[in-house]
Amino acid sequence: MIATLAALVMQLAGAGAGAAFAADDPTITWAASPANEAGPDGRTWVELELDPGESTIDHLAVRNLGAEEITFTLAAADGYLTSTGRFNMLPSDQDSTDAGTWIDVAETVTVPPAGTEIVPFTVKVPANATPGDHAAGIAASVYSVNASETGNRLGVESRIGFRVMTRVSGELRPALNVAAISAGYDLSWNPFAPGAIDVTTELENSGNVRLEVPVSTAESGTQSGSEESGAPDPVQLLPGDRRSTIVHVSEVWPLGFAIVPVEFRPMVVEPDGGVELMAPISQDIFVWTMPWPHLLILLAGALIVCALLLGRRRQAREVERLVRDAQERGRREALANGAPVETGVPAETSA
Repeated sequence: MIATLAALVMQLAGAGAGAAFAADDPTITWAASPANEAGPDGRTWVELELDPGESTIDHLAVRNLGAEEITFTLAAADGYLTSTGRFNMLPSDQDSTDAGTWIDVAETVTVPPAGTEIVPFTVKVPANATPGDHAAGIAASVYSVNASETGNRLGVESRIGFRVMTRVSGELRPALNVAAISAGYDLSWNPFAPGAIDVTTELENSGNVRLEVPVSTAESGTQSGSEESGAPDPVQLLPGDRRSTIVHVSEVWPLGFAIVPVEFRPMVVEPDGGVELMAPISQDIFVWTMPWPHLLILLAGALIVCALLLGRRRQAREVERLVRDAQERGRREALANGAPVETGVPAETSA
């Protein structure tokens, strides 16, 4: 069962907008699920395989978990996957153009307290429907109105429903396109610890059937997550979907560069829940992993060594200068006292 919430905010003129929508009304709790004529049948959602022009009848169970009789609005709409891979339906103020228009269901159903009503609905595929998977949803909703702090009346439509997936027979063309791929290296704050690589990919379902796509790298074996945390693995893609995924590769030492093999293993999701493997797609991506902290440490060490060597050299030159000055002073003092001074010239000898 997929629970969705669509908020339609509007201003309602006048204070007498209906006591049934007052803030102190009892909380309404309900559930909706696929069913057969006898009641809920354990399915999470509806999977159908139909030919163009074919129709079938299925059932919806609406359970009222509250203590008062409630009239629910029933509606179908086109389905889609959010950026986190969750299924949702178009809000009621948007027109459906695909499988949501194929579903015919009663406009309302009244359910007694703690009761369940089984409602049939018809799915009729147009004769000109394109082959492949088409997503829709069907939901039971209630409408409530609350007053805001400014006194405006805010309307909220709350929906609970499930998806209806219809595969139309014909030529099925599973296809996955890796639209973009990039990677970046994150250095560790500790220069003596490895960093990590994040590989970001843009996956596009360019075929006409639903795909599941596990993404992994040889280094880590880590599978993908979505751009927003919480996406399921593998990545779910309806026909035409395009979604970003991130593969995190840990324990990567900064050795200047790294080549990361990335593998995509797309699978076609069958209506019976099985999968059909497609040919894997592999790409190698080059990543700079420059060891900047390590280079800075080496540079600092080299500067310290150079400073020490230069200091010792200056000290040696200073000592030599002091020795020369002392020798020169001694020579001048000796000359002033009339003492002979060695000039370094050897004396002549007679034969």
